[in-house]
This record gives sequence, C-alpha cells and structure tokens, in this order.
Amino acid sequence: MTTSSQAYQAKNYDRLLGTAGFSDQLLKNHFTLYGGYVTNTNKVSDILLGMVREGKQANPEFAELKRRFGWEFNGMRLHEMYFDNLTKGGAAIDTGSGLAHKINEAFGDFATWEKDFRGTGAMRGIGWTILVHDQHAGKLFNTWVNEHDMGHLAGTTPLLVLDVFEHAFMIDYGLKRADYIEAFVKAIDWKMVQSRFK
Repeated sequence: MTTSSQAYQAKNYDRLLGTAGFSDQLLKNHFTLYGGYVTNTNKVSDILLGMVREGKQANPEFAELKRRFGWEFNGMRLHEMYFDNLTKGGAAIDTGSGLAHKINEAFGDFATWEKDFRGTGAMRGIGWTILVHDQHAGKLFNTWVNEHDMGHLAGTTPLLVLDVFEHAFMIDYGLKRADYIEAFVKAIDWKMVQSRFK
C-alpha cells in the first residue's frame, strides 16, 4: 500500500477561477473531475500492489486493473498539464524562443500551426489535442489522443494540452466547441509551454 508521502496529491488550480471564457462553475466541476483521477490513481495502485503481495497477479482482475491504471494516471497527468498551460489573460509566445522557431520550421508559420491545432481540437469525438515534441527526430506534431490511454505518440513530450472531452466545455459552450477552443487559445500560458520544450 502507498503511504501518504507516496500517494499522489491533487494540485490546487483555484488561480484559474475568473479566467475569461471559463465560468467558475465549469472550472470547479473540472477540478473535481481531475481530483477523481488522482484518487483513483492512488486507489488502483494500492489494489494492484495488494494483489501482487497476495500472489494474484495472474488473475484477470489484475490484468484489467493494470490496464485501467493507464486511464486513471494519464487522466490525472493530462489534466495537470492542461490546467498548468492556462493562465488568466494568457501569455503570448516569445517569438524569438526555440519553440517559436521550431513551430515555424514544422508548420511554416505560427498561424498555420494554430489552424492545425484548432482543427485537431474541433474534430468529432472525445479526447485530447496535444502539441508534442519528438525529441528523437526534432519534430513537432499536433496529435489527437483518443481517451487518456490510447493514441499517445511513444517517446514524445507533451508541450501544450487541450482537453476536448465534453466536461471541459459543455456547461459554458454547449456544442460550440470552436468557441471553447477560442477561449482556450486566449488563455494559453506560453511561458509554461516553452518551459516544457527542451
């Protein structure tokens, strides 16, 4: 079993309350949902460890929980990255930064990157839109992650994370996902995104 020092703790994102384009009700609901991922990551981890200690790792239940762990853990981490790359009022990208240069190299210019990112986020379905960096080849991609545990590009580093599950926008925007993406883009903290680019 994990000790309290080993257990994951939900981060406090109250600093985002009052962000333009995001109602406090939407954000508070989203924070609660994120807290559930943290709780379940700890819970599933504890159950799996207990099963191993009891010699039950060959059971189908162990296999299903092992698969479920990826869902809970990635749900926790992706929400943290999503909230971390938001700020009230946004923070513009430093056009002289290495990340801006890489975006221009990969997409031709920032406007083309943004069209691709918005277009990826507006696709039908639930999931995540993520700007990732393939450090092995030095490339950037806007990718779609369907569910938390499916679609990650192995070996890439997430730089900018957009949650496009309905819980992230339906209270404020209904079916108008493009309007939500517009609000998201205005609230991006590019300093945080740039700090993820190594």
